[in-house]
Amino acid sequence: MTAGVLGLLDGRPLPRTALDRRLATLRSGPRACVLPRPGGSEDRQLTRWVAQVLLTEALCEAVAAERGLAVAGSGPAHLDQQAAVELGSVTAAAYEGSAAVRAVFEAVTADVEPTAAEVAHYAAVADRPGPSETWTLSFPDGGTCEAGPQTLPHALADALRDTPPGEWATAGGWTAALVAVARPADDRPDARSVVRAAARRSAFVRWLDHERAHRLTLVQGLEHPGDPAQPDNHHRH
Repeated sequence: MTAGVLGLLDGRPLPRTALDRRLATLRSGPRACVLPRPGGSEDRQLTRWVAQVLLTEALCEAVAAERGLAVAGSGPAHLDQQAAVELGSVTAAAYEGSAAVRAVFEAVTADVEPTAAEVAHYAAVADRPGPSETWTLSFPDGGTCEAGPQTLPHALADALRDTPPGEWATAGGWTAALVAVARPADDRPDARSVVRAAARRSAFVRWLDHERAHRLTLVQGLEHPGDPAQPDNHHRH
């Protein structure tokens, strides 16, 4: 391992002190009990992973400065599970923890738009059931209940749809009147916004991989944890 060096950014050594501080914070934090025991292979992999997060943050800080981006001093962000998976664990952690990474993400992906074919494909294959109505029914014995139309006997539900509200409908031995319909707001994002968000994440990953390859130099002992050449990568096919 290159002593005291986290990695090189544009040939400039970055001090390892940031890595030591980040690891110390993790090991003294609320999740310390689930971290690997110091000194072992898994602990060295954790160190490599944290190093990649810090290098990603440093790279984006440099890009933000070069582009004159406004880096808001906001607190950590939170990605949903799908977004985190699409970005990858290192980039997701950097995105959540660094305002500079988020600012660069916005700048790099600002013009990314999905094609009409991509949106149409998503809308066609995605499992996107709409919110269900709730019907309030009354019965001849004076009772009432609330139910979704899909939970009623089909014949009764069809008869109620064809009968004016408040009037009795009879079908299949059932008699009821539809007295109220509650339709919840459909607050799901539209297909274009879903596909756009995924396309922006994909574009950012491609851009970041290119920038990492051209601007970052890793040092021995702090290689990417998934690098098959480093000795602690035990993943085998």
